Amino acid sequence: MRTDTAPTISRHDYQPYPYRLPHVKLSLDLDPARTRVHAQLNFESTSASRQALILNGQDLELESIAIDGRPLAAEEYLLQAETLTVYPKTERFTLDIVSVCRPEENSSLMGLYVSGNHLFTQCEAEGFRRITWFPDRPDVMSQYEVVLRADKQTYPLLLSNGNLLAQRDLPDGRHEAHWEDPHPKPSYLFAVVAGDFDCREEHAQTQSGRDTLLQVYSDRGSFGKTQWALDSLRRSLEWDERRFGLELDLDRFMIVAARDFNMGAMENKGLNVFNSSYVLADKDTATDAAYRAIEAVIGHEYFHNWTGNRVTCRDWFQLSLKEGLTVFRDQEFSADMLAHGLSGAEAASARAVKRIDDVSMLRIAQFPEDAGPMAHPIRPESYQEIGNFYTATVYEKGAEVIRMQHTLLGEEGFRAGMDEYFRRHDGQAVTCDDFVNAMESVYVRKYPGRKLDIFRRWYAQAGTPRVAVTMRYDADARSCAVTLAQRCDPVGIEKLQDPPAEKPPLHIPFALGMLDRNGAPLAPELDGTAQDTVLLELRDAQQTWIFNNIPDRPVLSLLRNFSAPVIVEYDRPDTELMLLARHDTDPFARWEAGQELATRRLLAMVDALRQDQAPAADEALLDTWRHLLVDATLTPAYKARVLSLPAEKELLEKTSPMDPIHVVQARRLLRAQLGEALAAEWLSAYRSAPDDGDYSPDPLSAGLRSLKNLALSMLMAGAHPQAEALALQQYEDAGNMTTRMGALSALVHHSKSAECAQALSHFYEQWQHDPLVMDKWFTLQATAPGTTVETVRALMLHPAFSLRNPNRARSLIFQFCMNNLEGVHNADGYAFWAEQVIALDALNPEIAARLARAFDNWARFAEPQRSAMQSALRHIQDQEKLSRNVAEIITKALAVGVKK
Repeated sequence: MRTDTAPTISRHDYQPYPYRLPHVKLSLDLDPARTRVHAQLNFESTSASRQALILNGQDLELESIAIDGRPLAAEEYLLQAETLTVYPKTERFTLDIVSVCRPEENSSLMGLYVSGNHLFTQCEAEGFRRITWFPDRPDVMSQYEVVLRADKQTYPLLLSNGNLLAQRDLPDGRHEAHWEDPHPKPSYLFAVVAGDFDCREEHAQTQSGRDTLLQVYSDRGSFGKTQWALDSLRRSLEWDERRFGLELDLDRFMIVAARDFNMGAMENKGLNVFNSSYVLADKDTATDAAYRAIEAVIGHEYFHNWTGNRVTCRDWFQLSLKEGLTVFRDQEFSADMLAHGLSGAEAASARAVKRIDDVSMLRIAQFPEDAGPMAHPIRPESYQEIGNFYTATVYEKGAEVIRMQHTLLGEEGFRAGMDEYFRRHDGQAVTCDDFVNAMESVYVRKYPGRKLDIFRRWYAQAGTPRVAVTMRYDADARSCAVTLAQRCDPVGIEKLQDPPAEKPPLHIPFALGMLDRNGAPLAPELDGTAQDTVLLELRDAQQTWIFNNIPDRPVLSLLRNFSAPVIVEYDRPDTELMLLARHDTDPFARWEAGQELATRRLLAMVDALRQDQAPAADEALLDTWRHLLVDATLTPAYKARVLSLPAEKELLEKTSPMDPIHVVQARRLLRAQLGEALAAEWLSAYRSAPDDGDYSPDPLSAGLRSLKNLALSMLMAGAHPQAEALALQQYEDAGNMTTRMGALSALVHHSKSAECAQALSHFYEQWQHDPLVMDKWFTLQATAPGTTVETVRALMLHPAFSLRNPNRARSLIFQFCMNNLEGVHNADGYAFWAEQVIALDALNPEIAARLARAFDNWARFAEPQRSAMQSALRHIQDQEKLSRNVAEIITKALAVGVKK
């Protein structure tokens, strides 16, 4: 393998930048072939001794450089491949740099690039250095003044951060826009957009009475699909004011949809650039899930305006400071939106649906990461390429660490901690410790004598902790002793240490409840106080709590609302899980009990299939599922979650060695058993759902559609004689994309009939001109049973496919390699994956690196899959040139995999 030298950067090597940069003026003459950038940078030294000024740059052509108007001779600066070094002689000076970048050659989609007929920027984490030479690091915060010039006919709209000061026409057919952002920001939050767009807008008043303009820009012709995005933006503003007292601090807030985008969206100050999939929606082209995702992502990026922009990261090791916190905020926003207008049990159920979805995502994406070669704390200790650390650990686990602080402090205490955080650090680039310090200031007032010193270990420790639970009941004393013992095994590079370092205990908030043997809730008494749910604070390797006034041996309801990102180990009989699944008053714990019951059954089926045995039906599971399916007290949305089996990838993590083929077969077989045995109940649930009327994405309507689609899928899985006809009729009569996709998905995943093929062909013919709907078409086929490498190669030759478009690559190649376990787990599948990683790496290293993660847990598989995956990894490693992004992942995967 030959790659650019990628030095390991350590968190402890951080040094402040030796210069302040209070003001930046950028003039960009925009052109897709050759954009000329004039940067005027006003530097001030922070030390008495003059130090070299080192600027970052990548793929730039330097035209001129001057200090205080004096051009520099060649010997007065040092130009290297990715740095420009200047040797100033005064404490304050203005550095003028004129450079050229080439957007249309920039397939990485970092820096300034072309998408369709538009120009966009993406600067996080280190894309600004592709625009001009600059101290491209988050702790250098500046006020920006930006002048944009471009051909007016091609680029009639010129947008940048902040407020529009002026615009005018130029005599050569071009025009000019002058923008100013009054708030200091790092370079990663800089943004420029140029092109011809539709614009939907409205005015909104902040809680202090200030008028603001909200705008959503999108491709011409897509105006009708942006109302939900604008509504979501307005709801985000209102929620942040109501929940956290945070106002919009600009005269306008803009969202722009881009067809070519590496991520979901980007929180550039006042000018958010979004993947179009998180902006465009109407009932005919977007599913209920897409509507909710749009609302969540718009909320997330808007909330960054304070948690990420006004207070930003000192360095990239602190990435979870903004991302984990903002994910927690968007999760709470979404939960509040789902529960809006509801009360009592209905509101709790609605919030539980969101919590279930978030925990499912954590277990599918983050738990495997914690167990793999790329395992890292939410605040990494080192990295080679920061783009590789935009991970589920930093985001999703980071959000759970914030949520634990919320749990420990309570809503009022957490709000006080947030207020203190902004009081201390508004306008600064800070660290994760600074955030915990603000929260600790409230915690010590609430609990005198305690601190969050042990809690801070969550920021430094990788791996998913395990908490073993034991219970002893004393009938004579009517007391119950509950013991919690925690451990966290070595993960990732820790396994290479000999011996591995011992990990100290963490501070784990563990919510616990109790039920009696009939399923009635108990109020256990601890330290003289009786509560339905008790929050235990596990701070040592092992602790015991004594609960009193317990009339009979209780059934424990553990880790309610998933109060900590841990794995619970508790040996209990199936009968207790059945009771909890039917009666637990905590909606999350109730769902969890059903999932554990199903997981036990599925793993037993995997073992039977390994021995070529035919697994029999499990009456206990069937009875539990039947009870839940007919329970009239459960909302449809909650039923759709509680009646869904654990995901294949979550089950795969519980097999040793990993056994993807038998996992797929077991889950398919259990769905067939549930579909057949409960056919009457599924059919009743399906027929009781209302037909498509006037579409609304509200939670109640979406929940009804979700349960209806689940019922149809289960009927298809159980080979009900009416199922295919129902699916075809649903597809034909569908009045929205949710019911249409529900029907088509059921057909594609369970039928090989000519009618199914005709429906798939009809779907393409109807929606071939809508890129986002075509992504769904590709995904359906990529994840369908029976799809092979040959199938995917044929789809890659389709005129609608392009490897250069991240959404299209994700919809086909990523979906097949990461989510079609049966199709990809063979020698041909691994070779295909390696081939696509290499091809993408030549175009877009960030996207390639995400695909490269697909098999980093290769050493946990059995032969012959283990050796075949290792060969594919080595094939990638042997390439003559790899990006730093891919090289880091492949090297770590191979190194850690050798020592299991």
